Amino acid sequence: MKIIEAVLLDAGISPIAGVDEAGRGACAGPLVVAAVILKNPFAPELSAIRDSKEISEKEREELFDVIHDQAIAVSVIEIAASEVDARGVHRANLEGMRRAVHGLDISPNYVLTDGYVIPGLGIPNLGVWKGDQVVHTISAASIIAKVTRDRIMRKADLEFPHYGFANHKGYGTAAHTQAMLQYGPCSIHRRSFSNVASLINIG
Repeated sequence: MKIIEAVLLDAGISPIAGVDEAGRGACAGPLVVAAVILKNPFAPELSAIRDSKEISEKEREELFDVIHDQAIAVSVIEIAASEVDARGVHRANLEGMRRAVHGLDISPNYVLTDGYVIPGLGIPNLGVWKGDQVVHTISAASIIAKVTRDRIMRKADLEFPHYGFANHKGYGTAAHTQAMLQYGPCSIHRRSFSNVASLINIG
């Protein structure tokens, strides 16, 4: 399954960075983007690595530490809801990817991303369809981004206890919608999202 990384490494192209985000579809909280360079994408210690959405929260937390142990560089960027509103979620995502890659302690020679090429990166990069499922370094980045964002949203739950952020992590569940109807949006809601915009004057 991990053909792309193998081809690049066989051609002598390294280090390779994988990039992915968490929170793109959420209507509250930040967009979190991670870039990861692994010592060896095919190390036995990383055999359990896969798309963060396919594994439990407990497994993600365990793999978070394994990835850090097996990485030579990790960079995580948090883009606040206000910047997502100002840029639009897609542009904010691309900007987060650029910042994450340039934030790595080691400059990669190639970058693999989940879904989208990064314009203006200055480093050869390839957007891979369902990359978090077929590229180990992207899977690793997806886990780092997801665990980081989940931790942020659990902290947000303490600051804004009415919304249930610890449970739904800012996504538009029925419980979240009901809370917004009752209390109105808070400061970490994305006001450019239609379901939030329609409630701004409520409360």
